[in-house]
Parts: sequence; C-alpha cells; structure tokens
Amino acid sequence: MSKILIADDHPVLRRALCEVMSSLLPPDDLICLEAADRAQLFGVLENEEVDLILLDLCMPGMTGLPELVGIRNLAPATPVVVISALFDDGIVAQALNCGAAGFIPKSSSLEALAAALKTVLDGGVYVPGGSLSDEKCAQKRGASADIDPLTPRQLAVLGLLAEGKSNKEIARELSISDLTVKVHITTIFRKLGVATRTQAIVAFQRERSLLPHHLS
Repeated sequence: MSKILIADDHPVLRRALCEVMSSLLPPDDLICLEAADRAQLFGVLENEEVDLILLDLCMPGMTGLPELVGIRNLAPATPVVVISALFDDGIVAQALNCGAAGFIPKSSSLEALAAALKTVLDGGVYVPGGSLSDEKCAQKRGASADIDPLTPRQLAVLGLLAEGKSNKEIARELSISDLTVKVHITTIFRKLGVATRTQAIVAFQRERSLLPHHLS
C-alpha cells in the first residue's frame, strides 16, 4: 500500500492532488493522508511511514524552507515535492538545495500537475517549465551526495538495479510496493547526485565508501 502525505491548508487542493495521484497509481493501492498545518504535518510524520510528501511551505505554522530541512531530517528516505503559489528561480534553487524532489506552482493545470508528479515518481526532478536535464540535476544534487549515505534498504535497491532488475522485479524481491521502489530510486538519485539508473550504478561503483565494509 502506497501512502502519500498531502500537506496544504486548502482542502480543495488536497482533494485535487489526491485525485491526481489516484490517476497515476492504482486507487486500491493508495492512501492519501492529509495535513492542514505544521502541527498536523509533523504529527503524521512522527506516526506514519509515507512514500511521498506533497508540501505547501506556507501552511499555518510553517516558516518556509527551514521546515523543508526539518522534514528531510525526520524522513530522509521520503521524497518531498514543494507545491507553492509563490516561486521564482531563486526559491526553486533553494528548495532543490534543501532536498526537494521537485517544485510545482499551484497555478499549474491538473494535466501539468499530473505530468510533474509522474516525473517525480519516475525518478526525475521537476521544476517549473519541465524536468531538469541530467547535467543540471547532477549539479543541483551533487553538493550533498558525498555526505548523505545510503540506507541498507537503498543499498539493496541499488544492488538490484545494478543486476538489471525492473521496478516490479525489485518490488517483488523486497516485498514492497512499486511506488516504494520508485521512492527509493528517487532518493538514491538525489544522494548520489545523478539523474539516471546508469549514472547511479557508475556513481555507486565509484563511491564504494557508501557501502558497509562487508558488502564492498
């Protein structure tokens, strides 16, 4: 079962985002959790393991980008997509540098929202105007790659990627959902500062220090 946390103080937008996610994932395998303010957001994160967070940084109680850092520290393996009414190149860049897996303007149409979220679910990074190129993605993520080690589960996913396994095969072998596999791949890409599976495998082989000694 895939759990998506939609954190926004507008109930209409929360419902719309849940409907968009239902169009991208099997509805029977999807749970949309909701939060309308900071207290509810962190309450959910402290009690639930979620696969993806859709976040409005301007909810009641929020202080902006510093909250994103706190969320990343509390749930480091969970991709966070910022959905905001206010954006410019500087804000987008700061959000990505703080670990966001994407930045989507609230002014986007439902079709654009769906395309943006599909980009993230497929392991990419979405910014206004489209997804980042491989080179730009690596530049944005590379700064934190050396100090953000992979978890044992992420190492397992990456090992299966290196064996050429598909997402469905990885999900079956690790007894997790397809979405959870995509989430792990997105996080692996961010930590390694890459944008494709091939780049991840090459970076992983280069950065052997990320592996526990008995696995290297």
